[in-house]
Amino acid sequence: MTEMITADLVDLDLSAGTKEAAARSLAERMVALGRVTDLDGFLADVAAREAQMPTGLDGGIGIPHCRSEHVTEPTLAFGRSAEGIDFGAPDGPADLIFLIAAPAGADDAHLTILSSLARQLMDEDFKAALRAATDAGAAAALIRGDEPAPEPVAAEAAPAPEPEPVEPEQPAAAETFKIVAVTSCPTGIAHTYMAAESLENTGRDTEDVELVVETQGSSGFTRLDPAVIAAADGVIFAHDVPVREKERFAGKPTVDVGVKAGINRPAELISQVRAKASRGETTGHADPSSTPVDNSGESTDGYGTKLRKWLMSGVSYMVPFVAAGGLLIALGFAIGGYEVADVKVQTLLNSFDWGSTTSWAALLFYTGQAAFAFLVPVLAGYIAYGMADRPGLVPGFVAGSIAVTTNAGFLGGLVGGLIAGAVVMAIQRVNVPAVLRGIMPVVVIPLLSSIVVGFLMFVVIGKPIASLQSALTDWLNSLSGANAIVLGVILGLMMCFDLGGPLNKCAYAFAVGGLANPTDGSLKVMAAVMAAGMVPPLAMALATTVRGKLFTRTERENGKAAWVLGASFITEGAIPFAAADPLRVIPASMAGGAVTGALSMTFDATLRAPHGGIFVVPLIGNAWLYLVAIAAGTCVTAALTVLLKSLRKQPAATGQPESAHAPSQTVTAVEPAAAQPAKV
Repeated sequence: MTEMITADLVDLDLSAGTKEAAARSLAERMVALGRVTDLDGFLADVAAREAQMPTGLDGGIGIPHCRSEHVTEPTLAFGRSAEGIDFGAPDGPADLIFLIAAPAGADDAHLTILSSLARQLMDEDFKAALRAATDAGAAAALIRGDEPAPEPVAAEAAPAPEPEPVEPEQPAAAETFKIVAVTSCPTGIAHTYMAAESLENTGRDTEDVELVVETQGSSGFTRLDPAVIAAADGVIFAHDVPVREKERFAGKPTVDVGVKAGINRPAELISQVRAKASRGETTGHADPSSTPVDNSGESTDGYGTKLRKWLMSGVSYMVPFVAAGGLLIALGFAIGGYEVADVKVQTLLNSFDWGSTTSWAALLFYTGQAAFAFLVPVLAGYIAYGMADRPGLVPGFVAGSIAVTTNAGFLGGLVGGLIAGAVVMAIQRVNVPAVLRGIMPVVVIPLLSSIVVGFLMFVVIGKPIASLQSALTDWLNSLSGANAIVLGVILGLMMCFDLGGPLNKCAYAFAVGGLANPTDGSLKVMAAVMAAGMVPPLAMALATTVRGKLFTRTERENGKAAWVLGASFITEGAIPFAAADPLRVIPASMAGGAVTGALSMTFDATLRAPHGGIFVVPLIGNAWLYLVAIAAGTCVTAALTVLLKSLRKQPAATGQPESAHAPSQTVTAVEPAAAQPAKV
């Protein structure tokens, strides 16, 4: 096994002034050794992870890290900065920087070693030895644990400390306050284990506390013994990704925070959970103010932010059903014409003709309809799931199914999912006897919440929402002339304002919702939304082609990929350009998107498929004029981008991005890796 860190991967005089430059400097050492195959691609993955949450830690530590397909083997590079580099830690710059690179499919043995390093970083002697090291080879050996450090560090670094040996020191088992904790972070390499080490160390040092941690990281996920969980007096969740099998901890006093809080504030978390236990507070799935899906673990989000996350949780699970169902229906129409909808299902079952295009078209059509039938129930079910975890699924799906039954449609699914999640959260706040806790998430919560949701949907709000849905459908069908153009402009602006962000997703969800009960108006909306969403990346690709000198070398490379991304309706392909120059790129994109949306509505273009870009052009009504609308918006955005960039004062070495634009280049590649899959 090749050593993960050698002297060639150590820089004791790191001169970088920014975290991007530091990552590049250390990554270049990995490239020189063949550990990284694509420098810019790897740095994009590092920056994407950094964008999720800063990797600076108290005590002068920076641990940029990621899993990347550009890494050939798990590798660790170390740099020591005399001036310090800002990695976002509360206490200031970091002087010890560890760049951790793991392949996308790294095996558990390597990741366990990297996790051990994360634990070592909580040891003051270990950090002191690294600050005192004068030789790169000695520093590498110290990190590997190959030789003793000048101070008693190796004894701490080699065997990963575990809490079990010190648990017997608790003097009175009957009076011991028992805590179970779960730690996790997006990559599961560093923060997960540092938080575990910090909590374990503080638990050992706190009188009458016994604390056991379950690390849900990349090096393995070993569940805590159910008996240990059952005996626990409190729970601490320090996580930035959803806790797996969270229902195991239901009914106990719980503190739910981000993983960094587990690293920086372990004593405070222990005090909080003890205080909750003393007040008799119990919850069904952690702090009710936190969102189990899509949140960072912090409970400080405002209600508007939480609502957006809940809704986007439902939309993200709904989109695959829409994509598969919509494309199948569109293909059925493309092959057999619109008359395939008149073919009876029973006819298809009894007399399928293998040589008939009509039979195959009808098969595709009805398969697509079957997928589409899940659209509203899935939307409602996963909105409730985003609010209340697994107990919210049953009442959420029930609410969505009732919305379909009562013709409340997409709006009914939205409202029903929120109601189902709220009902479950209310039930989870009720203190129940210990004997009932085991059946609460399986029997009691689904039963009671379904009864309440059914009553509300059928008797109270179903009919009003159905009337509102009908009014919205009639309004869409009545759109013509100036009204349709105005709607096209608004949708185009929304699609291009944040390039895959909340406004973009709202416009897309509005269009997709109309496909649940397709009408001429809703098909026009879908066409306008997809056309506008294709404009920003196509325009950036065009601008980098016609005026490449206005862009950095990395942006020109990103421009080549943007052709494909834009053609595929992946708006996020323009994010690298917007991140580097938002004041020029975003207004230009919005202008082009508005033009395309307006023209698409003017040309009465329609679209039954929710995704696909130019690859579903045969399924578009008025396809040639639709392409004209996209081309017009692309030219407008490209022209405005070139104009606005030409007006700024250019540095002397415009074509040499390494000098003036090095930090921006690293950021330009940040978002696509994380954001691109969001819409698909």
